[in-house]
Amino acid sequence: MALHSAAGATAAASGDAAVPGGAADSGGAADSGGAAVSGGAAGRGSRRRLAIGVGGATVLLAALDAYVVVGVLTDILDALHIATNRLERVTPVVTGFLLGYIAGMPLLGSLSDRLGRRAVLVACLVGFAGGSVVTAMSGDSVWVLAAGRTVQGLAGGALLPVTLALAGDLWAERRRAAVLGAVGAAQELGSVLGPLYGVGVAALLGSWRGIFWLNLPLVAVAIVLVWVALPGRARGVPPRKTDVVGGLLLAVTLGAAVVALYNPDPERSVLPPWGGWTLAGAAGAGALFILWEWRARTRLVDLRGALRRPFFAALGASFCAGAALMVTLVDVELVAQTLLGRTGVQGTLVLTRFLVALPVGAVLGGWLVGRLGERPVAVAGLVVAAGGYLLVAGWPADVLQRHYLGFLPRLDTDLAVAGLGLGLVIGPLSAAILRATPSAQHGVASSAVVVARMMGMLIGVAALTAWGLHRFHELTAHLNFPLVFGKPQDEQRRLIDAYREALQSALRTEYREIFLATAVICALGALCALLLSGRRATAGPPSESDA
Repeated sequence: MALHSAAGATAAASGDAAVPGGAADSGGAADSGGAAVSGGAAGRGSRRRLAIGVGGATVLLAALDAYVVVGVLTDILDALHIATNRLERVTPVVTGFLLGYIAGMPLLGSLSDRLGRRAVLVACLVGFAGGSVVTAMSGDSVWVLAAGRTVQGLAGGALLPVTLALAGDLWAERRRAAVLGAVGAAQELGSVLGPLYGVGVAALLGSWRGIFWLNLPLVAVAIVLVWVALPGRARGVPPRKTDVVGGLLLAVTLGAAVVALYNPDPERSVLPPWGGWTLAGAAGAGALFILWEWRARTRLVDLRGALRRPFFAALGASFCAGAALMVTLVDVELVAQTLLGRTGVQGTLVLTRFLVALPVGAVLGGWLVGRLGERPVAVAGLVVAAGGYLLVAGWPADVLQRHYLGFLPRLDTDLAVAGLGLGLVIGPLSAAILRATPSAQHGVASSAVVVARMMGMLIGVAALTAWGLHRFHELTAHLNFPLVFGKPQDEQRRLIDAYREALQSALRTEYREIFLATAVICALGALCALLLSGRRATAGPPSESDA
C-alpha cells in the first residue's frame, strides 16, 4: 500500500511532458545508464511517469526503514536484554545503518552509470531484503542486528541517488526539478511516517521483528515493478568503466568518518574514545583517494566537462542543509522534553510540525524551479529556514501559549517555517548538480549531493551538541543543589523552585544559542547557493507532448 501510494504521488508530480532532448529525443534515446526509451511521445511520457513513480516508491521503502527503529527502540532493548538507561549499547545499530548508507553510495551510484539504473536498483533491493532477513533473525545479538542494519543501509542508501539520476536521464532540465522535488518528498515522507509505521506494524504483527519480515513481500513487489517499469540498457551500448578502487577508498574514508563522529556519550567529550585514531584513518584514506583520482584514467568523480562552481556550491549548500536538519531532529525533541514538559512520544509529536513541512517544501521547491530557476529557490529556501530558526531561538518560556495574529500557534508556525525552508532546497540542489555534470556522471553526482547532506548531519550535530553541553556546564557551574534540611517548608519550596528556574534558564540559553548557530549555518548555505547558475534550465525546443 505504501509502495502503491508513493508511486502514484511521485508519478503525478512528474507531469505529462516528454523529454525534449538531452535525456530523450523525439525518436527515443538512451539514458545515461544506457536505458532504451522508445515509442510515441504519449507512450514515452506514461512510461517515464511509471518509472519514476516506482523509483520513488523504493526510496520511500528505504526511508521508512531508516527511521523505523525510533518507535520500537524500547522493544529492541528488551529483546536484547539491555537496560533502558544503557542506550549506548545499541549505538552500533544506528551507526551501522549510517555507515552502510553513506559509505557505499558513491560507488553504487557510479555502478548505475555503468550498468544501468534498473540493474542496480534490483540488486540493491535484493541486498535490502537480505539485510532485513539478518536483522529479523538476529536473536539477542546486538552485533548480528547491527550487521543486518549495515547491509540494509548499504543497499537502501543507493536507492535515492539512483532514482534521482533516473530522473536526470528521463527528464529534460526545464522539467526535471519538479520530479526531483517529488522524489525528495518521498524521502522526507519516510522520516514522518517511519516511526509511526514501525509502531503500527510491530503492534499488528506482535513483534518488532515483523517489521523486517514484512520487507520481504514489499521488496518482491518492488523488484517486479522496477523490472517492468524501468527501461533496461540499450543494446549495442558498451558499458562504461567504473573506478572500483576509488569507490572503495572513498567508502573507507566516509565509513571511518561516520564511526569517528558518532558519539554515544557526548557529555564526556566531543568525540568517542575511538574518534581520534578513526579520524586519522579517515584522513589517510581520503588522501589516498585524492592521490588515486589524480593519477587514475577512470575516475569515480570525473569533473572533466562539469561546471565546477555550481557543482561545489550545491555540495556546500547541501552540507549546510543537512547540518540544520539533524540539529532540528535532535534538539527540538530535547526542548520539548526538558523545557515544555513533554514525554518521549509527545516530544516526537512536537517534531512532526517540522517533519510534515519538509515534503511539502520539497514538492513546492521542485515546482518553483521550473519557473524561477535553481538559484533563487535554493537561496530563498535557506533564507526562510534561517528565519525559522531565528524564530525558534527566540521562543519564550510560555511559547505554547503564544500565537501569531491571535490564532496561529507560535511553536507550530516556527517549526513549519523552518521545515518548509529546508524542504524547498531539495529539488533545486539536486537539479543543479545534475545540470552541472555530464549525463554519464549523473549517478555519482546524485550520490555526492546526498553524501554531502549526510556528512553535514553528522558533523553538524556533533559540533553543536558538544558546544551545547559545554555552554550548559558553563552556565550551571555556579549552581549548587540547595540545602533545605531543617528549613521551613515554604523556604524549601522557594529554594528548590529557584534552583529549577535557574536550570531552565540555562537550558533556554543553551538551546537559543544552538538555534542561532543553526540560523547562521543556513545563511552560509544561502551564500553557497548564490554561486549556483542563475539561468533557467532550457533544453531545446519542446517535443510533441510538451504542447
